[in-house]
Amino acid sequence: MSVLRPILGTLCLAATLSVTSFSFAQDALPSPKGPVILTISGPIGKTNTDGGAQFDLEMLQALPVREFTTTTIWTEGEHVFTGVALSELMDYVDAPEAILKATAVNDYAVDLPPSDLTSDGAMLAYLMDGKVMSLRDKGPLWVVYDYDGNADYRSEVTYSRSIWQLDRIVVGN
Repeated sequence: MSVLRPILGTLCLAATLSVTSFSFAQDALPSPKGPVILTISGPIGKTNTDGGAQFDLEMLQALPVREFTTTTIWTEGEHVFTGVALSELMDYVDAPEAILKATAVNDYAVDLPPSDLTSDGAMLAYLMDGKVMSLRDKGPLWVVYDYDGNADYRSEVTYSRSIWQLDRIVVGN
């Protein structure tokens, strides 16, 4: 038995390390290969940096796609917006249900309540009319709602939450 003790100890350590490595791999996100356009921080379960998650456009485009056509009070005519539902994005990073503090490049910030994080609620748009949005065109990321599809979204409160040039989100404001 004394000969087996070191072997059993080594096997237990190896099994523990394997489980720990597997668990970490599931919680880790891939690293962005292109320019970082979004950083999510706060109590999230999946990260790729110390205390947060960074995304490039390609990473966001790999998530389930949502698309709708709507008018906005800031643009002329109807536009097709393509992106990811904020609810899907928060599920992807394993975020708890909480208020999101969304902040733009110019430090404009809004709070997005959990009630906006539904499959037909707030969307993080990365394309407008099939094109990447520049900073001048309210991009690269814009929180939009289907204003024409749901009259509840045609309100001052929702318009104030429609932050453009978004570059960071803090979960659990």
